[in-house]
Amino acid sequence: MILHFLFLEQMAPDKVVDEFQHPRHTVIGSNQVNGSGSSKVDEECSWGNYARGALYALQSRGNHLTQGIIGFICGSEDLDSSGLSSSAAVGVAYLLAFESANNLPLSPTENIEYDRLVENEYLGLRNGILDQSAILLSRYGCLTCMNCKTKEYKLVHPPKFQSHGNQMEKAYKILLAFSGLKQALTTNPGYNNRVAECQEAARLLLHASGNGGVEPLLSNVELTVYEKHKSKLEPTLARRAEHYFSENMRVKKGLEAWASGKLEDFGKLISASGLSSIQNYESGCGPLIELYEILLRAPGVYGARFSGAGFRGCCIAFVDASRATKAASFVKEEYQKRQPDQASKLNPESAVLICDAGDCARVI
Repeated sequence: MILHFLFLEQMAPDKVVDEFQHPRHTVIGSNQVNGSGSSKVDEECSWGNYARGALYALQSRGNHLTQGIIGFICGSEDLDSSGLSSSAAVGVAYLLAFESANNLPLSPTENIEYDRLVENEYLGLRNGILDQSAILLSRYGCLTCMNCKTKEYKLVHPPKFQSHGNQMEKAYKILLAFSGLKQALTTNPGYNNRVAECQEAARLLLHASGNGGVEPLLSNVELTVYEKHKSKLEPTLARRAEHYFSENMRVKKGLEAWASGKLEDFGKLISASGLSSIQNYESGCGPLIELYEILLRAPGVYGARFSGAGFRGCCIAFVDASRATKAASFVKEEYQKRQPDQASKLNPESAVLICDAGDCARVI
């Protein structure tokens, strides 16, 4: 999500932090999120909940906050709750604002954990730390490689960026295409269901290998164990595990392609990731899959996939910079033909955006 958050510190007595937050998903009420990740009458864009979640995360780990904030939050028009890490972007923005107002010198890695608390503990979404890591650790011109298990990360520069200025940056653009669908992840049980399915696949694989006491996460399953015992998984769980292990292989190959400046190879891996999301992780829906397929046919597109987990409404593409405008026009025209109902909901100015990679979130 392309996000701007303007906050104003308030020193008056009526702008102090005077309440302690508790997790919303553990409190059953007419407008609360329960532990399964479903919601009864939540608005999709109740961004104030993320302010409360940020306060909860900071307070729950012993930070003493006395200073409240007044702020104005805005992002790219019509793209909130559309699958562009908008929840992580908002959570991080609130965390940085509260920390600045209260003189809390917290590191990016600490804020990754705090934003996880916002989403996992306060809102009840069983997601990981990829989005907030990208928001807080990325640097302009670099590929960010994050190990979500160990929390280790590295920034990978393409060779042309190192030796010839910004030639690599000028070689590509990021195409962002919106399907017209919006779905808050906390109101879609499919996301949390996939997490549970991956954990069940891990449990069975670990049990088969004699490691039943290990926490049931696919990251705790060695590739050799998966290859040896994957036939014991029922079809749905087998697909989930295949997505995980094949995605890890694509990441490793992607790092090599990026570091070598092989944009076409990098793009093919992005597309393969998108296909596995459809076939193995079984995310997406008709309009979103159609949009993905249109992007693959667009001129100059190296590769495309869903944005995020595929449970909301955007796709992204890696495209030759010199053909980005033609690609954007092609996608708009084709999507209008194939999905006229969804296309009619779109703002022509934000239906397909041509973007550059940016820097990390920060207070300015």
